[in-house]
Amino acid sequence: MESERVGAETEHTGVRLAHQEQSPVRQVWRRVVIGLAVLFLTVGVIYLDRNGYRDGDDVGLSLLDSVYYATVTLSTTGYGDITPITPGARLVNILLITPLRITFLLVLIGTTLEALTARSREEFQIRRWRSRVRQHVIVCGYGTKGRSAIRSLQALGTPLDKIVVVDPEPRAIDEANSLGLTGIVGDAGRTEVLRRASVERARAVIVAANRDDSAVLITLTVRQLNPSVPITTSVREEENANLLRQSGADTVITTSATSGRLLGLSTDAPRVVAVVEDLVTGGQGLDLHQRRVTSSEVGLDSRSLRDIVLSVTRSGRTLRFDDPLIGTLQPEDELVVVRSHH
Repeated sequence: MESERVGAETEHTGVRLAHQEQSPVRQVWRRVVIGLAVLFLTVGVIYLDRNGYRDGDDVGLSLLDSVYYATVTLSTTGYGDITPITPGARLVNILLITPLRITFLLVLIGTTLEALTARSREEFQIRRWRSRVRQHVIVCGYGTKGRSAIRSLQALGTPLDKIVVVDPEPRAIDEANSLGLTGIVGDAGRTEVLRRASVERARAVIVAANRDDSAVLITLTVRQLNPSVPITTSVREEENANLLRQSGADTVITTSATSGRLLGLSTDAPRVVAVVEDLVTGGQGLDLHQRRVTSSEVGLDSRSLRDIVLSVTRSGRTLRFDDPLIGTLQPEDELVVVRSHH
């Protein structure tokens, strides 16, 4: 039993679900305001029926007496020096003052109860998330590249609850949580961290590490845990691209080479760079899409489609738009097209 308990704790270590958490000061002030409201309400009820109470030998209460009686009653101190003597006052104490006393006590101990139950509630939420998460995208690294990848995923329609961020920096995960993303604090190159992200049930994995050696290790670990999941990896140096492919990456994007080509184009062909930026920025202007050929398009020439076709993938082979082998479109063809965003 002990080993099972430790295993369950390890399974949830570092998992942080998206949530909006109030500051402790705001929580305390909210409880203070509620407590004061209950106290003032009780004082008002007692003062309105002040002639139904006895203070020693005197019948009737002053406003100060009402505040005193409300305070000792709500705090359950109950010195007994002030007592209700009429049936109406006793009935009010039973039906109204007693529920207010319970409410006041719950408000006072609410912070303690919340602290005691927060861990159990968090464990339950993580267990429920782990049992439900599937067909999600794991983004390893929440730096500039990782954040840009997530924005592109959102632009293409991936909901936030289908994106899981893995990063060793707690501050990065806190930022991801504030945007509504589930995050896991840890090194994505470690098996137990990726298992916490349910990599076995992921739809895709994006590796946006800051170092090429880290990207290789993460890719190898992901491929070991899920042999079929598509892996997209970014690499700084072009010479490491083949190493990433051999490690199991399906798509390798060389950031330094791509940036260098765009920088070179910008001097003589700035309009080309503007179009490329438009294409890779989702949700505005021109967008790139990958889709299956529709039944109405089968048998047509790719140039006759409303969308601008850039490539056709057939039987695992990708053909450029001008390749004569494309001929007419086939039912299983996958197209990469350019669309105008509306």
